[in-house]
Amino acid sequence: MRIVAGDFKGLALAALGKGDMGAHLRPTTDRVRESLFNVLQGGKFGTPLEGARVLDLFAGTGALGLEALSRGADHICFVDDGRKAQQLIRQNIKICSCAQSTQILNVNALKLPQNTNQAFDLIFLDPPYEKQLGEKALEQAFKNGWIADDALIVWEESAAINVPDELNLLDSRKYGATKIHFLEPS
Repeated sequence: MRIVAGDFKGLALAALGKGDMGAHLRPTTDRVRESLFNVLQGGKFGTPLEGARVLDLFAGTGALGLEALSRGADHICFVDDGRKAQQLIRQNIKICSCAQSTQILNVNALKLPQNTNQAFDLIFLDPPYEKQLGEKALEQAFKNGWIADDALIVWEESAAINVPDELNLLDSRKYGATKIHFLEPS
């Protein structure tokens, strides 16, 4: 895994290593990440990266959030309660030398507490596939003030999603077994 473009272009991120199957980490491939960010920077959704506050739910390795930071986002909040995921996120933040622009929350994405800071403009949602966890995480994020009224939500899944009532589906793209859905609050 590497950062595809921007300030951190070409930096190799920490390898998952052996024995990580138990952590259920499934990083977004470089190719899918590159395609996703090409869509984001292509102007269809405005300029969602420039100066954005990004919430990376089910952050895993942190690659999506770090790619956003590399391409112009201001702040990334990584949410993952997995020990291995947090270790990898910390390693990757160190590799990118960007600790001042990041925060790691050791909390289950389904149990987000009340947000006491500014809401987030761009939300990456990459839950374990085919478990309907994305819907539950978004419900919690909305309920507790994590999502700005004009946010863009990027939801990665392998199966069809149930779009919550609070959201409008803007677009969907398929990359092999991966589907990327772009949504906004209603």
